Amino acid sequence: MARILLGVSGGIAAYKALELARLALKAGHAVRVIQTEASTRFVGTASFAAITGAPALVTEWEPDALRGAFPGDPAPEHAPLSHLALVERADLFVIAPASANTIAKLAHGHADNLLTAAALACRRPLIVAPAMNDAMYEHRATRANLDTLRARGVEVLEPATGALGSPGEWGVGRLPEPPQLLAAVEARLRDAAGGSPGAGGDREPPPGHVNGDRRWSGLRVLVTAGGTREPIDAVRFVGNRSSGKMGWALAEEAARRGARVTVVAANVSLPRHPGIEYLDVTTAAELGAACAERFPAADVLLMAAAVADYRPASARADKIKKAEAGETLALTLERTEDVLSGLAERRRPDQLLVGFAAEAGDGALARAREKLTRKRLDAVVLNDVSQTGIAFDAPDNEVTIVTADGERHVPRAKKAEVADAILDTVLTRRSTSSVRVES
Repeated sequence: MARILLGVSGGIAAYKALELARLALKAGHAVRVIQTEASTRFVGTASFAAITGAPALVTEWEPDALRGAFPGDPAPEHAPLSHLALVERADLFVIAPASANTIAKLAHGHADNLLTAAALACRRPLIVAPAMNDAMYEHRATRANLDTLRARGVEVLEPATGALGSPGEWGVGRLPEPPQLLAAVEARLRDAAGGSPGAGGDREPPPGHVNGDRRWSGLRVLVTAGGTREPIDAVRFVGNRSSGKMGWALAEEAARRGARVTVVAANVSLPRHPGIEYLDVTTAAELGAACAERFPAADVLLMAAAVADYRPASARADKIKKAEAGETLALTLERTEDVLSGLAERRRPDQLLVGFAAEAGDGALARAREKLTRKRLDAVVLNDVSQTGIAFDAPDNEVTIVTADGERHVPRAKKAEVADAILDTVLTRRSTSSVRVES
């Protein structure tokens, strides 16, 4: 059982915090709730008190019947300061939803209400789950505030894309669903406890915590996924059939093992995991820029995206008319940047790089091994795209993992299982290189 302190700030998504509290209790955790005054306009304190069996607090000045204790724990003999007592007794503090205003206060160290004061005094793991209108979330001030929190070690859950609070609005900014929020909380609890039983509901430690070895805990993993699109004109592009499913599976498996995962997503419309950071890009140049920015901090790069080798030499800002083009349309293509080779040239000795090769026909293995050597990679994941039912936009895959030591064939399986095998190889490569992983 864990003691979870739940902070609730103002926003229509506050109703999801009720379900998060209920699910956490059902999983065996004890929950205390701190609300901002604005959040009480959406969900009252009595609702949280009824679910958790403890008063929900809004200000420092109201008495706490439990004197800072969690349900099931003995109350102290004296009444301590609420913002200190609650975070001292909590195993984890999660703020869901976190409004743009609350995020700004956290980033700048404000402590003008009980929730922000508790966050400033918190020495426990802190998770922030933003929820707001897409215009507010995408504003540079909000993005900068979230980057500041990440730099301080706060785990920021990526919001979902979908229908927003106002009728007809659609975009990024939805609070993840309560089961996803609880999964992120329990994953962080396991990480904080080193995967030991008793954290996160007495569950088994995640794969990668082998014999108490926390080699995945805190490992920084950069994944590219999807396929780039190179514009021809305002409506047409040169692209490929990659759906991003393999990269998504790798990212989710790495996160499940305790890694800190960032995904550079090229035109991927799959559901997103709240514990993973996503950077959306369209073209090969945008993907290269995003990777160049995040690669220096990464321990492992998994280059699963299908990056265009060529792009139109010039793109029209308007739409090319059929009458203008005639019966045929000729395009002049130019080479795009080799993103993986460029990153390999700038790699640190302790970084591990894994490339992916979509090949067809005879000589595929030889070409994968040549790619391994030419680009100075640690592994190349080869899959034969000529086979039906695997690879692009399919639920299954079948690969051969090529390293300097030989090949490992992974038979056809769900992409999540293939991802598991690939990450086992990554871990083996890091172990044999005797590189220390910072947690």
